[in-house]
Amino acid sequence: MPDVDGTTDVQRWVRGWRLMMLDAGMLVYPGVTAATVLRQSAGPAAVAGCAVVAAFAGGYVLAVRAAARRATRRFWVLVGGCAVLFAAALPFAHADAFFLAAVVVSLAAPRLPRYAVPLVVVSAVAAVVLPWALWRAEPGWTQAVALVFTVLMVSAFAEAFRANAALVEARAEVARLASEAERTRIARDLHDLLGHSLTAITVKSTLARRLVGSETERAGEEMAAVETLARQALTDVRAAVSGYREVTLAGELARGRELLRACGVAADLPTATDVVGPGHQELFGWVVREGLTNVARHARATRCAVTLSASTVEVLDDGVGGSPGGGSGLDGLRERVEDAGGRLEAGPVRPHGWRLRVTL
Repeated sequence: MPDVDGTTDVQRWVRGWRLMMLDAGMLVYPGVTAATVLRQSAGPAAVAGCAVVAAFAGGYVLAVRAAARRATRRFWVLVGGCAVLFAAALPFAHADAFFLAAVVVSLAAPRLPRYAVPLVVVSAVAAVVLPWALWRAEPGWTQAVALVFTVLMVSAFAEAFRANAALVEARAEVARLASEAERTRIARDLHDLLGHSLTAITVKSTLARRLVGSETERAGEEMAAVETLARQALTDVRAAVSGYREVTLAGELARGRELLRACGVAADLPTATDVVGPGHQELFGWVVREGLTNVARHARATRCAVTLSASTVEVLDDGVGGSPGGGSGLDGLRERVEDAGGRLEAGPVRPHGWRLRVTL
């Protein structure tokens, strides 16, 4: 499946061959320790020392698998076992046994951030001091440096792993939010677009039915208008789903004038929209669409007026009120207005009527 946002690539990066190479690379240290055991010991001692190192390597592999499966308890049991095996390897490998300590500390330190520094310091000091103190051998400077740099490398990789895992989660959350936003946009646009068109279709169909017997020619004109509106509604639905819709203030005023005429409402609508800047034309078009649709649906008004200024649009009627309970149309319109930094007011006016006003 194609990965649009790169999430799968990130998961492969942190869980793929790079992580396997790092885990496998740590087995070099038991190999070096086993070589030292064979060089410094012979007979049963060599066999015992190699068995300890082999058991350590097996415990390390099992600990890595437990970490990958998030089996925390099993992981720490295995790390503890590896620490015991490291101690058991000291008499056989002396200073080089601290290569095994580098593996143990690298497993534990990234998961114990509070104790990581003391753990690394104590282990490095032990690598330098213990060989000299116990066997009068050369201090383990090489082993101490290897331990410190190995822990730093593994810790850096672990931090990258955590950061990339967080990125995967963040991208998944962004994708979820984007999906929800798109569903909300489609729902809002369908309501705003179809509400107007279907209201006009209902009004004109009712008018045409009343005129069928008395004014056949005009009834035919109204039905032709219904067909046009139905086609426009279909176009609007396709536009909303595809994410492209063109709403203009002038177009909504023209449609609104026709809708109010069909409803028998005297319309006082502006004939020019030049007073409104280009950046506000679409939003004001949505306001006019919602306001006039509510007048046709709910107001039972006889007059309706739209007033425009550079920063304000107002729809005022003399009916009984707007949409009962506010309606989802006003909620969607309020979201549009707030996104544009404006304020929406809707409510009754005295002595009767309803006003919808948006101010930017």
